[in-house]
Amino acid sequence: MNPLPVEATKDADKKASSERITFKMKIMKKMSRKFTLLLMCMSLAIVAEANEVTPQTMFEMAKKEQSAFLDTVQTLVNIDSGTGNKDGLNKIEGILTQRLTELEANVMLEPPRSGVGNIVLGYLQGKGKAKFLLMIHYDTVFAEGEAQRRPFRSEQGRIFGPGVADAKGSLALILHSLKLLNEMNYDDYGTITVLFNADEEKGSFGSRDLIQETAAGHDYVLSYEPPDTDAVSVATSGINYLFLDVTGVASHAGSAPDLGRNAIIELSHQLLQLNDLGNPDKKTTVNWTLVKGGEKRNIIPDRASAEGDMRFSDYSEIERVTNDAQKIIQNQLIPGTQVSFHLQRGRPPLPSNPISKQLAITAQKVYKDIGLDLDITKMHFGTDAGYAYQEGAEKPAVLETLGLVGNGLHSPKEYALLNSIAPRLYLTIALIMELSKHSK
Repeated sequence: MNPLPVEATKDADKKASSERITFKMKIMKKMSRKFTLLLMCMSLAIVAEANEVTPQTMFEMAKKEQSAFLDTVQTLVNIDSGTGNKDGLNKIEGILTQRLTELEANVMLEPPRSGVGNIVLGYLQGKGKAKFLLMIHYDTVFAEGEAQRRPFRSEQGRIFGPGVADAKGSLALILHSLKLLNEMNYDDYGTITVLFNADEEKGSFGSRDLIQETAAGHDYVLSYEPPDTDAVSVATSGINYLFLDVTGVASHAGSAPDLGRNAIIELSHQLLQLNDLGNPDKKTTVNWTLVKGGEKRNIIPDRASAEGDMRFSDYSEIERVTNDAQKIIQNQLIPGTQVSFHLQRGRPPLPSNPISKQLAITAQKVYKDIGLDLDITKMHFGTDAGYAYQEGAEKPAVLETLGLVGNGLHSPKEYALLNSIAPRLYLTIALIMELSKHSK
């Protein structure tokens, strides 16, 4: 066998060496790509961890927001916006629309089916799945001039003014909660819808249909009526309206009283009989609150009427009260008089239900993260949460009384607690973030 020439051997060695080097470089390049990918993943994890906002951080942000929050409340409180006050409601509507627009919400104004004051709707689109509806009213019970007589003021840990708790403070809570979410660049929710209506204090008859329709497309409804303690509510009462009418016969009170049939006397008799229509065991209350009758002192009255307020949580009580009243009024005192009774359905209740309770438990959890306790209660007055609740449906979960803690509602003594502002701001943003996290 002839040996290879020396030059050929050298060429073969060089080729083999080159191939080994190329192979090693390919291996190193693959390892380098994997190592780089690993470093990137580690870096992203570190960044995510660094950017995660802790409950305490959110609470501190809420505390820093209090000054701006109070400026908003003062602006809103110092504008009269009683139900039906067109000029005042228009001013509040303009402020709410502007503030929502500044938060980059898509704003729409829907006219009510009746009454004055548009329904203000704001839509924020996120990148997640959970759908939230945040709602409260911007009308109050107070007459024109009340804001001038007792404007916004702050003293001894409380803020005062017409509607400061019910519900101007709640308007500010929603606006500033959204502002804080924006500052955190948080958009892991699916959508946040804001609904402000202008007729809640008169039953929301012009806005109730839109509330029901809007709520049906959401997973969670947060309603911002004010609690009187640091609590959220999982149930509210329904409200119905009762009407009692008596027709008698008019005659001269001096010369021919015996020819008359006194409608006021018969009405009084009926009211005494109907005074016990309530049912304490079922938390049903019936109170007669308005009475009208007579025209002149010298005429036996031929007309008299009364109106009443019914609060309930059990739907079967509607039929029971109606049937009992119809039986009772058959017992008349004044012959020749005619008595009629009818019930008008008003705001439905938010009945106790498992999905609202679970939502309240979640609220308790996030509150506990900053060392605070949150009670879970049932309200004995009616709210728009009853319209938002969908009987028999799996969603939305409805939670009430996320507003400022306060008391003295509908009176000159109305107030809200200063020390409830930051915790309540935190509660909204923490609840949205917690629920969004579990809806991915």
